[in-house]
This record gives sequence, structure tokens and C-alpha cells, in this order.
Amino acid sequence: MSKYLGWAVPALALVACAPNTNIANNISASATVEPAKVAPVANPMRNAYFGDVHVHTSNSFDAYIFGVRATPDDAYKFAKGEAIRHPAGYDLQLSGPPLDFLAVTDHGEYLGVVPAMNTPSSPLSQTEIAQSVFGENATDPGKSFLRVGVTVATGEEIEEIYDRSLIDSVWAATIDSAERNNEPGKFTAFSGYEFTAMMAVPGDGPPAAGNLHRNVIFRGDAPPRLFSTLDSTNPEDLWTWMETQRGEGRDVLAIPHNSNISNGEMFALQTYTGAPMTADYAERRMRNEPLVEVSQVKGTSETNATLSPNDEWAGFEQYEYFVGSSVRLTAGAGDFVRSAYKRGLAMQEADGFNPYKFGLISSSDTHVAAASLVEEFHWGKTPQDGASPEGRRSVPPNGGKTWDGADDPQTRRQITATQFASSGLAGVWAESNTREAIFDAMKRKETFGTSGPRMTVRFFGGMEYSPSMLDDADLLARAYDGGVPMGGQLGNVSGDAAPGFLVWAMRDPMSAPLQRAQVVKVWTDGGETHEAVHDVACSGGTVPDADTHRCPDNGASVNISDCSTEIGSGANELKAYWTDPDFSVDREAAYYVRVLENPTCRWSTWDAVRNGTPHNPELPTTVQERAWSSPIWYAGLDLTASD
Repeated sequence: MSKYLGWAVPALALVACAPNTNIANNISASATVEPAKVAPVANPMRNAYFGDVHVHTSNSFDAYIFGVRATPDDAYKFAKGEAIRHPAGYDLQLSGPPLDFLAVTDHGEYLGVVPAMNTPSSPLSQTEIAQSVFGENATDPGKSFLRVGVTVATGEEIEEIYDRSLIDSVWAATIDSAERNNEPGKFTAFSGYEFTAMMAVPGDGPPAAGNLHRNVIFRGDAPPRLFSTLDSTNPEDLWTWMETQRGEGRDVLAIPHNSNISNGEMFALQTYTGAPMTADYAERRMRNEPLVEVSQVKGTSETNATLSPNDEWAGFEQYEYFVGSSVRLTAGAGDFVRSAYKRGLAMQEADGFNPYKFGLISSSDTHVAAASLVEEFHWGKTPQDGASPEGRRSVPPNGGKTWDGADDPQTRRQITATQFASSGLAGVWAESNTREAIFDAMKRKETFGTSGPRMTVRFFGGMEYSPSMLDDADLLARAYDGGVPMGGQLGNVSGDAAPGFLVWAMRDPMSAPLQRAQVVKVWTDGGETHEAVHDVACSGGTVPDADTHRCPDNGASVNISDCSTEIGSGANELKAYWTDPDFSVDREAAYYVRVLENPTCRWSTWDAVRNGTPHNPELPTTVQERAWSSPIWYAGLDLTASD
């Protein structure tokens, strides 16, 4: 069990002296006015909607112990544009307009139990472990609380606090909050929770665990009892439970996240139990997990510079530590979505099935009920990250004016907080802002993720497309009628035919201009897998170099002394028709779009500028915010595949 250690608890002393006065504060509804009903209007060409399907509140065992007291209703208030209070005493509010949809996804394991342990009126507060964490004579609350985190990973519940009736009641209140905040046509609230699976890292090194977490999202009605790692740590058992839910009329999907810190397990070449993968396994995985979260506060899971040495943008917001740990990991091919796409195509070529044919979204994984999405106003993941710039190592410690002689970070939180990102958002193309339309868009993978800004990206592939479509008033209708959108499959073709691709990106008017749009291609060739990045649209109306496939410099720059920018020829819109110069009719391939903004200051640089001190020399000074589309696949060997 010690292999799962790492749920550090820096705020236990503070939390222990602030008990709940009533357990109902955590499970009952806030007084709210019934929202006015807005009749949804369907757009057959589909609208872009932005949301977050990875949000934690005080009902999560770790968030509560960190000092969070925000409720699910508070999370929805924030998403709808209202201000909520940060535990450090300041207001949190979106910098832009309200979100379109949200799911509160508290950890299903011990849901609401830790708040009850700190509620004098609850019997759980009298248990031995509750007293060891919150009692007046608690001598080592961190070690005692660590027992809770360990059992989440092992699946061996602590019997004295594993109160299923309490968990059921908190889950019912979570569902009620979603129902209360759902406003069809205006704002969509999904019922959901997190399945917090982890796998121990073998060996004699420091204790650590690979992340295999999934967020479970319901289309509409949710069941009275959730399924967590305290039922089974095996994701395949979660799928079985989800299939049972569908059989009872409750549609549901799961979204894996933070593959970047999975120790190679998220996109492994074998199942969770080490068995060979099969066609049935691949079909079940894609039926239950059609999406993967590519970006969030704990970094980006697209790729890294080691795996993609020819991709100049592969090093974006890399998180390098195991979850809840200061143990550094060495990420590999099983940790990133681009490598997973290659592995899936290789299995399709060799074995006739692909378990990694998933689309992409982003979300936040905030643990303060409010996503930190804008570099200029970063508050991290937990209350400790958001308490002060010094706490997140973006300014010199102890009030220093330089980094000369600065002590090394001493705590896990100081070590890891510097790598947290202001990210991210899920984008979907749906007919209306309703549960049904947005969920169905996620199922068909017509989705994209962003690192925080609300830029939009369209991506279509088809055999009948032409460059003239770019200026056609009926572009979208022709694109849908003559091909497939992101998340789709192009069937096998013969002869000299090659598909055409349409790429269309629009900037977030509250963020930086766009610099370039790219198509990332992965493919197989006789058992070998390959990747390539093609710039396909350049700001300023320039064209990519024919040999390097790169846009010329657009003149954008950042002054890191004050974070002012020169936009150069940055664009509000990028649009392109593209054909693959190396297309082969008999090779498996997948294509996805990546859109890059002009560079801007990273959050850590903004902190330093406001503090009047140099930036941390160990951190990047700038970032290029971006969006990733779900792929379009081409079936080079599957003659039965169709558009």
C-alpha cells in the first residue's frame, strides 16, 4: 500500500480548527430561484459551446482537506459568471463571458465523507481516524489523512468511515445541484464524478502511482449510487457498470485525463490486468471512453519534445511529477495522445482493431470550484497555489528582490506548483446548448480542447472538397454533406484520389491574435509509425515554406518586463484548404488540427511583473495558447470503413 503515498496535506492545521457546524451545509441545496426556461433553438450547422467537465468542490476528500468549502452550487455560480470566494479571501470570477456548460466531478471515493468527519453532529466525527485528523489532540493529521488517499488507490476502504448511505446522499445532492442549475438553451449542467484509479509504480524507488483517473459524465438522469475505485480499481469494471447504466436508460461516458503522468499505463499495449488487447476490448473502450482530456492544470498530454523532436511546439506546459507527489517521472509513449494515436493505427494495421480512436477536449481539474483559465489572473489548482505568488514560486521567497541565493523549494506544493498551467476548456460543436446536444457531440467526438482561451476550430475532411469552398456562403452545409467533421472516419479510396481537408479557426477576441494553424498527421507504413506537423494557414496571408512546411515569422513579440505585446501580423481568422502531400491510399492515418496564438506572458511572468522582481529563471517566460481538434481518421487498410 505504501506505493500509493503522495497525497500531501499542507493545510491540515488550518482546516482542523474550522469544523463544519452542520453536515447539511455540504449536501443540501442553497436557496436559489428557479431559473427561467429558455426554449432551445437548434442550429443544424452547429454552434461552438465552451465548458468545463472537471471541477472539484469541498465534497472531494482532498479539496476539503486543502481548505476548500465551496459547494457544487458555488461551482455553477462561477461558471455562470458570478464571483465566488477563494479560501485565501479574495474573489474568483471569469474574465470573459459565462461558460456554456459544466460538470462538477468530485472524487467518487469517500464523496462528502471528509466534511462529515469534521462535522461535530456527524457520527463520523467520532471515529478514530476523524479524531486523528481533526481532533483537538491530533498529533500527525497528515499521516492519518494519507490513509484515506492510499485506500482510494488500493480500493481497500477504511471501514469505519466508508458510509455508503452518506455517500449516496451527497451524490443525490450533487445530482440535485446539476438539475437545479441546468437551463436548457442557456446553460447546461451535467451530473458527474471522478473515478480516481491509480497504479503503483513498481521498484524500490520512492512511493508513487501512475494516474488512471476518469471523469464520468451522464447525459441526463444519473443513478442513485455511483461506482468508484472502492468498488473496483479496474477501469474495465467501470465500463461494465456504465454498460449496465445504459441498459437501464442512463447514457454515460468516461473521459480519461492526465495521461501525461500515468507512467505509461493510460495508453499501454496491454490491458489493466496485463492481458493482450482484443477487438472486443477496443470496441468497449471506445464505446465507453470516446474522449480524452488533452490539457488541464496539471499540464498537457499531447506530446513532449523527446517523443516529437521535430515539433518545435511539443514542450508546451509539461508537468513532470506523479500525481500528489514530488517524485519526478520519465514520460514515454504510453503517456501522450499523439503516441497513442500512432499505437492505435499500428494495432489497426497489425490486428484489425484500434483501442485509441478517441477525440479531444480540455478541462481544468480545479480544486477550488473555479477554473484558472487566464495567464494574467492565475490562482493554480488548490488554495495553497492561489494564496500568494511566493507560494507558487513565481516571485523570490522571503520578500527577496532577486533569485540570487534563493533557497530551493522545500515542499511538494512549492516544487510542483510552478508547473501548473492556466488551463483548460472543452469545446463542442452542437446544435443547441442542451444536455442532449452537447453530450451527443461528445459521443461523436465533434469536440476540441483549448489551453484556456475561447478560440474556435473547425476541421472537415472529404473527397469532394475544393479550395473554392473557403469563400462559399454555404461552406458548412457543403462540408457536412460532402465529408466528415472532426471525430469522423474517411473510408478507403483507390487510385490517385486523395481527401481534402478544411481548417477554420477564429480567435478569442479577449485573447491574443492567431499565429498559425497546423495539421498534425500520424500514420503507419509497413509496421512503422510516423508523425509530421504541417503549417497550413499563416497569419498575414503568407504561405508555409514548401520544404519546411512552416510559416514565416509574423513579427509578434513579448516584452517580459511589462508583458506588453507586439501583434505583428497576428490574425483574427485563419482558413485553409489542405491536401496531404504524402498521402497514400493504403496506409492508416489520422489527422488533427492545432491552432497557435501569438506568444504572451506566462502566468509566472505576470506575477513577477506585478511584484517588480525578476521572473523565476527556471520557468518559461512566455506561452503560446492553443487549441487541438479531435482527429479525422483515414482507413487505408480497412476496406469496409465508410465516411
